[in-house]
Amino acid sequence: MSAREAASRILGAVDESGRHYRDSLPMIASENILSPLVRRACDSDLHGRYAEGLPGKRYYQGCDDFDTIEEIGIASAQRVFGCHFANIQSTSGTVSNMAGLKALAKPGDTITAVSTADGGHISHARMGAVGLRGLNLVTYPWVESRMEPDIDAAAALIRETEPNVALFGQSVFLFPTPLEELAEAAHEVGAKVMYDAAHVLGLIAGGQFQDPLREGADVMTGSSHKTFPGPQGGFLLSDSDDPKFQRRLNSAIFPGVCSSYHLHHVAGKAVALAEFEEFGSDYAKDIIANARALGAALAAEGFEVMAEERGYTASHQVLTRHGEADSGAGRDAATLLEEAGIITNMNMLPGDTKAMSPSGLRLGVPELTRVGMRPDEMQDVARFFARALLSEEDPKTVRTDVTEFKSGFQTVHYCFESGPAYPGLA
Repeated sequence: MSAREAASRILGAVDESGRHYRDSLPMIASENILSPLVRRACDSDLHGRYAEGLPGKRYYQGCDDFDTIEEIGIASAQRVFGCHFANIQSTSGTVSNMAGLKALAKPGDTITAVSTADGGHISHARMGAVGLRGLNLVTYPWVESRMEPDIDAAAALIRETEPNVALFGQSVFLFPTPLEELAEAAHEVGAKVMYDAAHVLGLIAGGQFQDPLREGADVMTGSSHKTFPGPQGGFLLSDSDDPKFQRRLNSAIFPGVCSSYHLHHVAGKAVALAEFEEFGSDYAKDIIANARALGAALAAEGFEVMAEERGYTASHQVLTRHGEADSGAGRDAATLLEEAGIITNMNMLPGDTKAMSPSGLRLGVPELTRVGMRPDEMQDVARFFARALLSEEDPKTVRTDVTEFKSGFQTVHYCFESGPAYPGLA
């Protein structure tokens, strides 16, 4: 094809992707959508500009207006997260983790973390940021029925291994971490405590999950586009008022892991923070209510939902098991669900060892909540799952009904100006 044809096909695929999500039930736990004002900030001239350094201390001219944006965003983040220090420059949650590890550890140091098999993020593993930093990884003992570290055994492990960093938080994240007890053990042996809040940052900021910076975390990282409903990016946060430690954290971002840092997304984060101050608590409450309702509804339909004894979830996520470990049943379920108009992701569950053929699904409700769905609609969603996976209806028939159902939920909420959730599509 010609270059012009290639550009045309790319833009056509962009539109088709938007229609795909508009007409489906997007349930990937790490995704969300933008409010009209955040979208406006992101779709601005800032996308091509540079601003290395900090407000008032730049390596480029032309940054005065962006200094205003970043200063407002930092102050808003400090209020939203109740902390003394906030860096809003990071381009992703993983980049935030890289910066945190750079600030807290040096190559050859030991770190304790949740294993990927138990729900830890890939950046907590040797294949990711932990390995990139050259750290010695030791993983926590895990209680599958509670989907959390074994408190006593993990505390004993920390005291025995004396890590330099004790890292908590997960990618599969159903319940608050027993952080106070484990942070106490970490601080006893001189370790810094880092909490990866990527998935649950909005729930934390909304006062609905846990409060890591008051429960012993020295540093908290997070993503700005999951339960926190902003553009893709990250945060690096601390309640330390030690100027030296704050400089270390800022330096870990720049020049540590970022040069320029996607200024249009920083502006979007700043707007999202302002909107979160107004609407975040309600949004976080509604996310959790929907996730709990979805877990119960799926169980009632006959699915195996993880952590039944704890009420399935206290976050935005629900986990379902669809077959034996490493059977690929989660992959097969995700494929069939997409044919039926439900977008999910396969996920390893405890017992799985093969990332590409796991037994489970990880389901999230942030986007469904953002477009106005409530617990009653979670009953409808669960029935769509059952029709596709248990009753084995023709997925095309299910998809037609899903599209009709979703047509009633096309407006983004919890923001200053409501508008189309999937704008610009015919």
